[in-house]
Amino acid sequence: MNLPNKITLARICMIPLFVVVFYLDVIPYNYLISAVIFVLAALTDALDGHIARSRNLVTNLGKFLDPIADKVLVSTAFILLLTRSFIFYAPFLLFFDTDLEMLSVQSITSIVSGVCVAVILARELIVSGFRMVAAERKLVIAADKLGKIKTTCQDAAIAILLASASFWDTTAGQIAGLVGLVFFFLCTFFTVLSGVNYIVKNRQVLKESD
Repeated sequence: MNLPNKITLARICMIPLFVVVFYLDVIPYNYLISAVIFVLAALTDALDGHIARSRNLVTNLGKFLDPIADKVLVSTAFILLLTRSFIFYAPFLLFFDTDLEMLSVQSITSIVSGVCVAVILARELIVSGFRMVAAERKLVIAADKLGKIKTTCQDAAIAILLASASFWDTTAGQIAGLVGLVFFFLCTFFTVLSGVNYIVKNRQVLKESD
């Protein structure tokens, strides 16, 4: 097994550690630590790809593992965030302070964040299926700029929201959470936009062979 594939496997192995630390509330600043783990795992994505291309070490195993590792990492992170709903509504403590107002905010943010995550995960499944069809037809689909913007926004949203959770009851933490929400909504927008663009640009994949 070559170096890029080892790095990819390391990223996969970091996912269970990420989950454990996220839920281990007995550890001080566990959300901040989980954010660091997530960022390190996300950075290995760029590292293994760079090494594989620069050293001509691209393998079928790497082509299989790399996208799976990325999607499992991001999907896991978004699902974990949904289990701690305060992460999504804490930033609004900057603007609302009464129990009744916050109750409404909690209800709305729970629905909106759940829908956004569902859209993000659905897009990944649809594009993965699309790529499988393309692979069967031996069609090569290049990554585009919108997809890279989407990935950057996703990683930024997750990392910032995770880090802010350790300080959710402070003004600094709430401001950080607000920034994280901005990236969260941006990544949802670019997720939809890049998904539609991806399929439209490569719609020949879905055409029946003559």
